[in-house]
Amino acid sequence: MVRPSLNDFAAFAAVARQQSFRRAADIMGVSRSALSHAIIGLESKLDVRLLNRTTRSVSLTQAGARLLARLDPILQELDQALDTLSEERGTPSGLLRINANKSGARILLEEVVPRFLDLYPDVELDLVSEGRLVDIVEQGFDAGIRLLEAVPKDMVAVKFRGDVRFIAVAAPSYLEGKAKPQTPEDLHAHCCVRQRLPSGKRYRWEFSKRGTEVAIDAPGNLTLDDNDLLVQAAVDGRGIAYVPDYFAQPYLRSGQLVTVLDDWCPPIPGLALYYPYSRRVPSPLRAFIDLLREVDRMR
Repeated sequence: MVRPSLNDFAAFAAVARQQSFRRAADIMGVSRSALSHAIIGLESKLDVRLLNRTTRSVSLTQAGARLLARLDPILQELDQALDTLSEERGTPSGLLRINANKSGARILLEEVVPRFLDLYPDVELDLVSEGRLVDIVEQGFDAGIRLLEAVPKDMVAVKFRGDVRFIAVAAPSYLEGKAKPQTPEDLHAHCCVRQRLPSGKRYRWEFSKRGTEVAIDAPGNLTLDDNDLLVQAAVDGRGIAYVPDYFAQPYLRSGQLVTVLDDWCPPIPGLALYYPYSRRVPSPLRAFIDLLREVDRMR
Protein backbone atom coordinates (compact mmCIF):
# COMPACT_ATOMS: atom_id res chain seq x y z
CA MET A 1 0.00 0.00 0.00
CA VAL A 2 1.29 3.48 -0.89
CA ARG A 3 1.51 5.47 2.32
CA PRO A 4 -0.76 8.57 2.32
CA SER A 5 0.79 11.96 3.07
CA LEU A 6 -0.15 14.34 5.89
CA ASN A 7 -1.72 16.62 3.28
CA ASP A 8 -3.98 13.75 2.20
CA PHE A 9 -5.24 13.29 5.75
CA ALA A 10 -5.64 17.06 6.31
CA ALA A 11 -7.71 17.29 3.11
CA PHE A 12 -9.94 14.42 4.24
CA ALA A 13 -10.41 15.95 7.71
CA ALA A 14 -11.39 19.32 6.21
CA VAL A 15 -14.01 17.79 3.90
CA ALA A 16 -15.32 15.54 6.67
CA ARG A 17 -15.72 18.42 9.13
CA GLN A 18 -17.34 20.75 6.62
CA GLN A 19 -19.36 18.03 4.84
CA SER A 20 -18.74 20.12 1.74
CA PHE A 21 -15.96 20.14 -0.85
CA ARG A 22 -16.63 23.81 -1.59
CA ARG A 23 -16.32 25.02 2.02
CA ALA A 24 -13.30 22.78 2.68
CA ALA A 25 -11.59 24.03 -0.48
CA ASP A 26 -12.21 27.64 0.54
CA ILE A 27 -10.71 27.01 3.99
CA MET A 28 -7.65 25.22 2.59
CA GLY A 29 -7.13 27.69 -0.23
CA VAL A 30 -7.26 25.09 -3.01
CA SER A 31 -9.65 24.35 -5.86
CA ARG A 32 -12.54 21.93 -5.42
CA SER A 33 -11.20 19.74 -8.21
CA ALA A 34 -7.78 19.49 -6.52
CA LEU A 35 -9.45 18.58 -3.24
CA SER A 36 -11.64 15.97 -4.93
CA HIS A 37 -8.60 14.39 -6.58
CA ALA A 38 -6.81 14.31 -3.21
CA ILE A 39 -9.71 12.44 -1.58
CA ILE A 40 -9.97 10.00 -4.49
CA GLY A 41 -6.22 9.39 -4.22
CA LEU A 42 -6.46 8.83 -0.46
CA GLU A 43 -9.28 6.32 -0.85
CA SER A 44 -7.28 4.54 -3.53
CA LYS A 45 -4.19 4.35 -1.33
CA LEU A 46 -6.19 3.04 1.63
CA ASP A 47 -8.40 0.85 -0.57
CA VAL A 48 -11.51 1.93 1.35
CA ARG A 49 -14.33 4.40 0.72
CA LEU A 50 -14.26 7.24 3.25
CA LEU A 51 -16.99 9.56 1.97
CA ASN A 52 -20.43 9.16 0.46
CA ARG A 53 -20.87 11.83 -2.21
CA THR A 54 -23.88 13.02 -4.13
CA THR A 55 -24.34 16.17 -6.17
CA ARG A 56 -25.85 17.84 -3.08
CA SER A 57 -24.26 16.28 -0.01
CA VAL A 58 -21.17 14.71 1.51
CA SER A 59 -21.28 12.28 4.44
CA LEU A 60 -18.88 9.94 6.19
CA THR A 61 -18.89 6.20 5.70
CA GLN A 62 -18.36 4.08 8.80
CA ALA A 63 -14.69 3.72 7.86
CA GLY A 64 -14.45 7.48 7.33
CA ALA A 65 -16.00 8.22 10.71
CA ARG A 66 -13.53 5.88 12.45
CA LEU A 67 -10.59 7.47 10.64
CA LEU A 68 -11.72 11.01 11.50
CA ALA A 69 -12.11 10.11 15.17
CA ARG A 70 -8.48 8.95 15.23
CA LEU A 71 -7.16 11.79 13.07
CA ASP A 72 -8.69 14.74 14.91
CA PRO A 73 -6.56 14.55 18.08
CA ILE A 74 -3.44 13.88 16.01
CA LEU A 75 -3.99 16.92 13.80
CA GLN A 76 -4.78 19.06 16.84
CA GLU A 77 -1.56 17.96 18.53
CA LEU A 78 0.35 18.79 15.36
CA ASP A 79 -1.20 22.27 15.28
CA GLN A 80 -0.20 22.76 18.92
CA ALA A 81 3.34 21.58 18.22
CA LEU A 82 3.69 24.05 15.34
CA ASP A 83 2.23 26.78 17.52
CA THR A 84 4.80 26.02 20.23
CA LEU A 85 7.59 26.41 17.69
CA SER A 86 6.10 29.76 16.70
CA GLU A 87 6.15 30.85 20.35
CA GLU A 88 9.76 29.79 20.73
CA ARG A 89 10.63 31.95 17.75
CA GLY A 90 9.00 34.80 19.65
CA THR A 91 6.72 35.85 16.80
CA PRO A 92 3.21 34.50 16.11
CA SER A 93 2.80 33.06 12.63
CA GLY A 94 0.33 31.04 10.60
CA LEU A 95 -3.32 31.45 9.67
CA LEU A 96 -5.84 33.21 11.93
CA ARG A 97 -9.49 32.85 10.82
CA ILE A 98 -12.16 35.09 12.40
CA ASN A 99 -15.88 35.11 11.57
CA ALA A 100 -17.62 38.42 12.30
CA ASN A 101 -20.83 40.30 11.71
CA LYS A 102 -20.49 43.36 9.49
CA SER A 103 -20.24 45.95 12.24
CA GLY A 104 -17.64 43.87 14.08
CA ALA A 105 -15.57 43.39 10.93
CA ARG A 106 -15.71 47.13 10.21
CA ILE A 107 -14.53 48.04 13.71
CA LEU A 108 -11.68 45.54 13.54
CA LEU A 109 -10.57 46.87 10.15
CA GLU A 110 -10.59 50.44 11.41
CA GLU A 111 -9.08 49.99 14.86
CA VAL A 112 -7.19 46.70 15.20
CA VAL A 113 -6.27 44.95 11.94
CA PRO A 114 -3.79 47.50 10.49
CA ARG A 115 -1.73 47.57 13.66
CA PHE A 116 -1.96 43.79 14.10
CA LEU A 117 -0.64 43.11 10.59
CA ASP A 118 2.18 45.60 11.10
CA LEU A 119 3.18 43.94 14.37
CA TYR A 120 2.84 40.36 13.14
CA PRO A 121 3.72 40.16 9.43
CA ASP A 122 4.03 36.35 9.61
CA VAL A 123 0.32 35.97 10.46
CA GLU A 124 -2.21 35.58 7.63
CA LEU A 125 -5.53 37.01 8.81
CA ASP A 126 -8.68 35.63 7.17
CA LEU A 127 -11.60 37.83 8.29
CA VAL A 128 -14.98 36.57 7.06
CA SER A 129 -17.97 38.91 7.38
CA GLU A 130 -21.48 37.44 7.35
CA GLY A 131 -24.78 38.03 9.07
CA ARG A 132 -25.69 34.50 10.06
CA LEU A 133 -24.38 33.04 13.30
CA VAL A 134 -22.23 30.02 12.44
CA ASP A 135 -20.62 27.25 14.47
CA ILE A 136 -17.05 28.55 14.42
CA VAL A 137 -15.57 25.18 15.38
CA GLU A 138 -17.45 23.28 12.69
CA GLN A 139 -16.64 25.94 10.08
CA GLY A 140 -12.93 25.99 10.89
CA PHE A 141 -12.65 29.43 12.52
CA ASP A 142 -10.38 30.29 15.43
CA ALA A 143 -12.75 32.94 16.80
CA GLY A 144 -15.97 34.82 16.15
CA ILE A 145 -17.25 38.37 16.68
CA ARG A 146 -20.89 38.94 17.66
CA LEU A 147 -23.01 40.87 20.14
CA LEU A 148 -22.34 39.45 23.59
CA GLU A 149 -25.96 38.27 23.95
CA ALA A 150 -25.53 36.10 20.83
CA VAL A 151 -22.31 34.37 21.95
CA PRO A 152 -22.88 30.65 22.65
CA LYS A 153 -22.69 29.82 26.35
CA ASP A 154 -19.91 27.27 25.90
CA MET A 155 -17.48 29.91 24.55
CA VAL A 156 -14.94 32.23 26.17
CA ALA A 157 -16.07 35.81 25.47
CA VAL A 158 -13.81 38.88 25.40
CA LYS A 159 -16.01 41.99 25.41
CA PHE A 160 -14.80 45.12 23.65
CA ARG A 161 -16.00 48.54 22.42
CA GLY A 162 -18.46 49.05 25.31
CA ASP A 163 -22.23 48.90 25.11
CA VAL A 164 -24.32 49.45 21.99
CA ARG A 165 -27.76 50.97 21.44
CA PHE A 166 -30.28 50.00 18.80
CA ILE A 167 -31.94 53.29 17.87
CA ALA A 168 -34.93 54.35 15.79
CA VAL A 169 -33.96 57.01 13.26
CA ALA A 170 -35.66 58.99 10.51
CA ALA A 171 -34.97 61.91 8.20
CA PRO A 172 -36.43 65.28 9.29
CA SER A 173 -38.16 65.43 5.91
CA TYR A 174 -40.02 62.19 6.69
CA LEU A 175 -41.18 63.42 10.12
CA GLU A 176 -42.31 66.82 8.82
CA GLY A 177 -46.06 67.15 9.30
CA LYS A 178 -46.33 63.82 11.16
CA ALA A 179 -46.86 63.07 14.84
CA LYS A 180 -43.52 61.96 16.28
CA PRO A 181 -43.90 58.51 17.91
CA GLN A 182 -43.90 58.62 21.71
CA THR A 183 -44.29 54.87 22.34
CA PRO A 184 -43.39 51.79 20.25
CA GLU A 185 -47.10 51.25 19.51
CA ASP A 186 -47.15 54.65 17.76
CA LEU A 187 -44.97 53.11 15.03
CA HIS A 188 -48.12 51.46 13.63
CA ALA A 189 -49.11 54.91 12.34
CA HIS A 190 -45.80 55.26 10.48
CA CYS A 191 -43.96 53.74 7.56
CA CYS A 192 -40.95 51.75 8.78
CA VAL A 193 -37.98 50.31 6.91
CA ARG A 194 -38.03 46.70 8.03
CA GLN A 195 -35.12 44.29 8.35
CA ARG A 196 -34.87 40.66 7.26
CA LEU A 197 -32.52 38.51 9.34
CA PRO A 198 -30.01 36.05 7.83
CA SER A 199 -32.38 33.25 8.91
CA GLY A 200 -35.00 34.68 6.54
CA LYS A 201 -37.27 35.88 9.34
CA ARG A 202 -38.24 39.52 9.63
CA TYR A 203 -36.77 41.23 12.69
CA ARG A 204 -39.22 42.39 15.36
CA TRP A 205 -38.04 45.70 16.80
CA GLU A 206 -37.31 45.29 20.52
CA PHE A 207 -37.76 48.20 22.94
CA SER A 208 -37.43 48.51 26.71
CA LYS A 209 -38.31 51.17 29.28
CA ARG A 210 -38.22 50.86 33.07
CA GLY A 211 -38.69 47.09 32.98
CA THR A 212 -41.37 47.12 30.26
CA GLU A 213 -40.31 45.26 27.13
CA VAL A 214 -42.10 45.56 23.79
CA ALA A 215 -41.47 43.79 20.47
CA ILE A 216 -43.03 45.37 17.38
CA ASP A 217 -43.54 43.87 13.93
CA ALA A 218 -42.92 47.25 12.34
CA PRO A 219 -45.23 48.17 9.43
CA GLY A 220 -43.78 49.28 6.12
CA ASN A 221 -43.48 48.57 2.42
CA LEU A 222 -39.69 48.16 2.23
CA THR A 223 -37.63 45.35 3.77
CA LEU A 224 -33.82 45.24 3.59
CA ASP A 225 -31.15 42.91 4.97
CA ASP A 226 -28.21 45.26 5.59
CA ASN A 227 -27.75 47.98 8.22
CA ASP A 228 -26.01 50.38 5.84
CA LEU A 229 -28.92 50.05 3.41
CA LEU A 230 -31.44 50.58 6.22
CA VAL A 231 -29.69 53.81 7.22
CA GLN A 232 -29.52 55.00 3.62
CA ALA A 233 -33.24 54.32 3.14
CA ALA A 234 -33.97 56.38 6.26
CA VAL A 235 -31.74 59.21 5.01
CA ASP A 236 -33.69 59.13 1.74
CA GLY A 237 -36.93 59.66 3.66
CA ARG A 238 -38.38 56.18 3.17
CA GLY A 239 -39.42 55.93 6.83
CA ILE A 240 -38.16 55.06 10.30
CA ALA A 241 -35.30 52.55 10.56
CA TYR A 242 -34.05 50.67 13.61
CA VAL A 243 -30.28 50.09 13.60
CA PRO A 244 -27.22 49.86 15.86
CA ASP A 245 -26.16 53.41 16.72
CA TYR A 246 -22.73 52.86 15.18
CA PHE A 247 -24.21 52.83 11.67
CA ALA A 248 -26.28 55.99 12.11
CA GLN A 249 -23.81 58.27 13.96
CA PRO A 250 -22.36 60.10 10.91
CA TYR A 251 -25.86 61.00 9.69
CA LEU A 252 -27.00 62.07 13.15
CA ARG A 253 -24.02 64.42 13.42
CA SER A 254 -24.75 65.91 10.00
CA GLY A 255 -28.45 66.36 10.79
CA GLN A 256 -29.57 64.05 7.97
CA LEU A 257 -31.16 61.81 10.60
CA VAL A 258 -32.76 62.36 14.00
CA THR A 259 -33.69 59.83 16.66
CA VAL A 260 -37.16 58.94 17.90
CA LEU A 261 -38.21 56.87 20.93
CA ASP A 262 -34.89 57.63 22.64
CA ASP A 263 -36.19 56.69 26.09
CA TRP A 264 -37.23 53.26 24.74
CA CYS A 265 -33.72 52.44 23.46
CA PRO A 266 -31.43 51.59 26.40
CA PRO A 267 -27.88 50.34 25.86
CA ILE A 268 -27.19 46.62 25.74
CA PRO A 269 -23.87 44.70 26.04
CA GLY A 270 -21.88 45.29 22.87
CA LEU A 271 -19.50 43.21 20.80
CA ALA A 272 -17.39 40.33 22.01
CA LEU A 273 -14.70 38.15 20.49
CA TYR A 274 -15.29 34.53 21.41
CA TYR A 275 -13.51 31.20 21.06
CA PRO A 276 -13.91 27.62 22.39
CA TYR A 277 -13.14 26.79 26.02
CA SER A 278 -11.89 23.37 25.08
CA ARG A 279 -9.08 24.35 22.75
CA ARG A 280 -5.61 25.71 23.42
CA VAL A 281 -5.47 29.31 22.24
CA PRO A 282 -3.03 29.52 19.27
CA SER A 283 -0.41 32.24 19.46
CA PRO A 284 -1.87 34.38 16.59
CA LEU A 285 -5.26 34.49 18.36
CA ARG A 286 -3.65 35.23 21.71
CA ALA A 287 -1.72 38.12 20.15
CA PHE A 288 -4.91 39.41 18.49
CA ILE A 289 -6.83 39.32 21.78
CA ASP A 290 -4.03 41.15 23.62
CA LEU A 291 -3.99 43.88 20.98
CA LEU A 292 -7.79 44.09 20.96
CA ARG A 293 -7.79 44.67 24.72
CA GLU A 294 -5.01 47.25 24.46
CA VAL A 295 -6.85 49.20 21.75
CA ASP A 296 -10.06 49.03 23.78
CA ARG A 297 -8.33 50.41 26.89
CA MET A 298 -7.02 53.37 24.86
CA ARG A 299 -10.47 54.40 23.59
